[in-house]
Amino acid sequence: MTSALLIRNRNYRLLFSAGGMTNLGDGLIVLALPWLAALMTRDAVAIAAVAAAGRLPWLLFALPAGVIIDRSDQRKLIARADLLRAAIVFAIFLLAVSDPIADAIWLVAGLAFLLGSAEVLRDNAAQTILPAIVAEEDLEAANGQLWSTEQLTGQFIGPPLAGVLIASGIGLPFGIDVAMLVLAACLVWLINLPAQVRVQKSFGKALLEGIAFMRADRVLLRLAIVLGVANFLATATITVQVLFAQDVLSLSAFAYGTVLSVAALGAITGSLLAPRLTKAIGLHPCLLLSIAGWAVGYFVIGVSSSGILMALALFGVMASAMLWNVITVSWRQRRIPTELLGRVNSIYRFFGWGSMPLGALAGGFVVSLLEDGLGREAALRTPFLLAAACCVLLLVYAVFRLRLP
Repeated sequence: MTSALLIRNRNYRLLFSAGGMTNLGDGLIVLALPWLAALMTRDAVAIAAVAAAGRLPWLLFALPAGVIIDRSDQRKLIARADLLRAAIVFAIFLLAVSDPIADAIWLVAGLAFLLGSAEVLRDNAAQTILPAIVAEEDLEAANGQLWSTEQLTGQFIGPPLAGVLIASGIGLPFGIDVAMLVLAACLVWLINLPAQVRVQKSFGKALLEGIAFMRADRVLLRLAIVLGVANFLATATITVQVLFAQDVLSLSAFAYGTVLSVAALGAITGSLLAPRLTKAIGLHPCLLLSIAGWAVGYFVIGVSSSGILMALALFGVMASAMLWNVITVSWRQRRIPTELLGRVNSIYRFFGWGSMPLGALAGGFVVSLLEDGLGREAALRTPFLLAAACCVLLLVYAVFRLRLP
């Protein structure tokens, strides 16, 4: 039982609590950052650039980040990354509360890039350190609880709270995020672990060792590629989602935050059901169910005309995504040797997450290119419909080529 794990395992309790705080702050930013960008410009490409800038570090820095993680004290690395993120968010806060600045949207994009760079180190280190904190048989329970808490605080509580706070001032969500990050860093610093085995090889040799393992494991590589395509599509839709909510559905900041909260309920549901569902029907059917859920959800959003329908569709998309995450993360943590976990995990996420900035740009450019010919509404619907069609193709590939041993 995960509750028993929280009670008996002090280190996990500290990591869990820190994750809840950072995810609450991140949930505020999920709504506040694109909302700030939308206040600065109505240009879909410029807004897409902010989203792409936040994800670009996964493409640029994921590979070296893995080597850094395997060569560092992961506890200190997580804490320092959170403090760095706090400083960057504070800079965004100052920009949000200052007088309007010409072309400020590009300053926001630059800060989003720095924030994403710190996130690459923080998130990879947090996944890498978990097997050192909990026993192998507790990984599904721990991952399920961490993912569900991330969604509860980061999507269910954070976005609607940000919608309320924005009504009082656009800078408030950023200020609260700064406090959450500082508190989380303090909690992580209190984690007490035995001495970790650190990689002593040169940077180049250490990186090549991780790449060799990834190339040799065909199943792991295929998983990463499927995740990369899925995240490309997800980011393409998320990038224009705020404009879709505003211009097509006419949702307020609070209403849009509520939609994201319903999506978070789906994610929590998927996280908590994943361990039982995999035992009931097996890993492969669960992976196929995840991809099918994405396809249906994107299609429903693409044809929807109400916030309620959009919320229900996002519920299904996020439940499917968390089912995928709990299964694949736990499987990776078992399959990859401890001494290689940081590097191989980062290489995996290079493929899986490196596509996200490209997806963000693609979403913005699709809307921009189609808007003159099809109109604003049809252009904003198109990324969701294209994503649904691509997920159908992805499902066909997974049926024949994606089986976890």
